[in-house]
Amino acid sequence: MNAEERKRILAGKGANARPQTARSASGNRNGREPEPPMTFSESLMSWVKTILSSLLIVMVVNGLLIASFVVPTGSMENEVMAGDFLFVNKFIYGGSTPQTIPFLDTPLPYFRLPGLRDPQKGDVIVFIFPGMRDQKVADEFQYYLKRCVATAGDTLQVINKIVHINGVAQATPPNAIFTEGAVDPTDRLRTFPSTANFTRDNWGPMRIPKKGDVIPLNDSTYERFQVFIEREHHEVERSGQIITVDGKPATSYTVERDYCFGMGDNRDNSLDSRYWGFVPVENVVGTPLFVYWSWDPNTPMSHLGEKLGSIRWGRIFTGVN
Repeated sequence: MNAEERKRILAGKGANARPQTARSASGNRNGREPEPPMTFSESLMSWVKTILSSLLIVMVVNGLLIASFVVPTGSMENEVMAGDFLFVNKFIYGGSTPQTIPFLDTPLPYFRLPGLRDPQKGDVIVFIFPGMRDQKVADEFQYYLKRCVATAGDTLQVINKIVHINGVAQATPPNAIFTEGAVDPTDRLRTFPSTANFTRDNWGPMRIPKKGDVIPLNDSTYERFQVFIEREHHEVERSGQIITVDGKPATSYTVERDYCFGMGDNRDNSLDSRYWGFVPVENVVGTPLFVYWSWDPNTPMSHLGEKLGSIRWGRIFTGVN
């Protein structure tokens, strides 16, 4: 060992000292000791927080801006098809806090924000289904898709399948279809309102209710408007010649909300306002933007090859008018 090596050893810089110095440097990097690994419970809680945060973001976006909607029936053919997946613009009519629990479709109390405008004639609208003609509340929470053909204050009449608004015949939507001839005579037993004897092809005339409208209540109007008043969250009953609203005798009723009237473009095969009544404007949630996916809804997922083969590539990214 020469003199130079002896000096290095005495100074603590010998070969045996270097590894210890290296370990010391790595252990105290940034002046902190390395963090211990998370326990299983800590890791689980981290995942739960991440999932809940993601769900909250989805619910907020879904409620306020854009939602996804799957077309369940062919009532709007050929504008949209059963099995189309749509993005819906909710901002235009006013977004809301979440209306359902994700994946469960369980309704929640919600708060509606102001929109840019109300639905207009010709708009394709997505709305909360109010229930069948004689139902105060629908059996289950569902979204429906129809075309708005009349708004609050309009007088609507369908004459031989042609829509008339305030006495003026309206242009038929470009993609509307009529598939049947004469209507079934029993159709008048199913249409809204009860006892009016309207049919699918000849409906009305009837005014679309507007907030502030006064409806006379008497023997000739009671059955026609009973469910309508109940849907506005009031109890209406008749005992002999006396009609009561919320337990008080009444000869008239003042409408509390604006409404619109929805019809399918597949005019002869659409369960719409002609059968179950008016749509509250506050229940209209949005208007479709475009189709982002489309396939045959009647092909089961168990037949994956056929399901993939039913994809309608030509409809993807098409707009809705």
